Amino acid sequence: MEKRSQWGTRLGFLLAAMGSAIGLGNIWRFPATAYSNGGGAFFIPYLFALLTAGIPLLIMEYTIGHKYRSSAPRAFRKFNKKAEWIGWWQVGISFVINTYYPIIVAWALMFTYFSFTEAWGADPQNFFLNDFLSISEPGKFGSVVPNVLIPLLLIWAVVFAILYRGVKKGIEVANKIFIPLLMVSFLLIVIRAVTLPGALEGLNTFFEPNWDTIFDGSVWIAAYGQIFYSLSIAFAIMITFSSYLPKDSDITNNAFITGFANSSFELLAGIGVFSALGFMAAQQGQPVSEVVQGGIGLAFMVFPRIISQMPASSFFGVLFFGSLVLAGLSSMVSISETYIAALQEKFSIKRHTAVSVGVGLSALVSFAYANQGGLFLLDTVDYFINNYGVALVGLIEVVVVVWFLRQLTPLKDHANKVSDIKIGAWWSFSLSVITPLVLGFMMIQNFRTDFTENYEGYPTAFLLTYGWAVALGVIIIGVLFTLKKWPKEDV
Repeated sequence: MEKRSQWGTRLGFLLAAMGSAIGLGNIWRFPATAYSNGGGAFFIPYLFALLTAGIPLLIMEYTIGHKYRSSAPRAFRKFNKKAEWIGWWQVGISFVINTYYPIIVAWALMFTYFSFTEAWGADPQNFFLNDFLSISEPGKFGSVVPNVLIPLLLIWAVVFAILYRGVKKGIEVANKIFIPLLMVSFLLIVIRAVTLPGALEGLNTFFEPNWDTIFDGSVWIAAYGQIFYSLSIAFAIMITFSSYLPKDSDITNNAFITGFANSSFELLAGIGVFSALGFMAAQQGQPVSEVVQGGIGLAFMVFPRIISQMPASSFFGVLFFGSLVLAGLSSMVSISETYIAALQEKFSIKRHTAVSVGVGLSALVSFAYANQGGLFLLDTVDYFINNYGVALVGLIEVVVVVWFLRQLTPLKDHANKVSDIKIGAWWSFSLSVITPLVLGFMMIQNFRTDFTENYEGYPTAFLLTYGWAVALGVIIIGVLFTLKKWPKEDV
C-alpha cells in the first residue's frame, strides 16, 4: 500500500474541511429554513444544536480519523470488525450523493455562462424548466439534454484532475484557491445586495424573531437537521480528512473553527439572500413573505429574476453562479475522497487506480441524471439518501460508538491529549444523550411522514425504485464490501 498522504499545512486541512461543509445547501437551504422556523428566534435553537450536536460530532469524527489514521471502513473495523459495514455505508452514501451533486454544479456552470447575456429572459422559471432542462414527468426520462451533459463532462474533468494529484498537491491546493475565491465572490454579492432598495425590508423579514416558535419542538428538530446536514457529518468525509492530519494536530480547536466558519457562511448567505429577496419584493410591490423560496427554485428561478433587475446585472450573475460552482466543486472533491481512500486501503491499490475507478464510476452513473427527467430523479434520490442515509447512519454511528463499543472515553482521552481545548461532560452528554434522542426523533418523524404520503406526490413505483431501493441498496452493498478480506498488513 502507498505511504499515507498528509496535509501540507493546518490551513490546508481547515480549508478542505470548510470546503466540504460549505456547499450549495448553505446558500439555498439555510435562509429559507431559518425564516420558516421563527426568523431571528431560530438562531437560539440553531446555536444550541451547533454546540450540542454539530461540534461534538465533528470532534468525534476528527478523533476517529486522527487516532486510527484510516478511511471510514478501516477506522470502524479497528473499533470492532463487526462495525466495518457502518464505514462502507457512509462511503456508499457519499458515492450516491456524488452522482447527482455534479448535475447541480453543471447547471450553475451553464448559468454562469448565461449570465453574460441574461439568456433566461423575462421568465426564468420557464427558461430553467422548459428551455434549459426540457423537463418531462416523474419516471419519464426522455432524451439526453446537451445543456447538462456538456458542462457535466467539464466538471468531472476538473474534479478528476484535482483528485489525481493527491491530497497535498491536489485537494489542498484546490481549496486554497476555491475557498478564498468563494468567500470574496459571495461577500461582494452580499455587499451589493444589502445596498439595494428594499434590502432593509428583506433583512427585517429574515431577522424579525417570532418568539412563540421557541416552544415548538419541530423548530428545534429543524435546527438540528440544518446543523447535521450542513456540516458533512456521517458522510465519511471528516473521518477521511482528519486521517491525513499530522499526529500532533489540535483536534478540538479544528472542530470549533470548522463549525463556526460553516455557520458564519450560512449567516452571510441568509443576509445576502434576504437582501436580494427584499429588493425583488420592492420591485414587484409585494411583501417579502410572498417571494421567499428555498432550494433549487431559489437559485435557478428566483435569483435570475433578481439579477436581471440589478445594476451591472451580468457581473453579479457571474459572481453568484460562479460562487455556486466553487462551492459545489469543493464539496465534490471532498465527497469523492471518501471512496478513493476506502478503495485504496481495502484493495491495496495505488491512488491513481482508485481515482480512475471511483471517479470514473460515479461520473458514469451521474450521466443518468442528464436527461429530461433528471430533475425528478435527483430530487427523489437526494431526499431519500439524506433522510434514510445520512441521518440514519449518523444515528447508528453515534449509538454504536458510544453505547455498544463504549469508545467515548478512549476517544475523549485521545482528543484531549493533542488539543488545547479539553472536552469533558458537555461532550460526553451531548453524544450519549442529546444527539441520539434528536436523531431518533427525526427518523421517527421521517418514517411517519413517508409511510402516510408520497414524497412530492410522485408515483409510488418511482419512489420505490429510485428512493427506498437506493437507500436500502447502499446498506446492502456496504455489508457486501465487508466480505472482501483486507490486505495482510491490516489483518
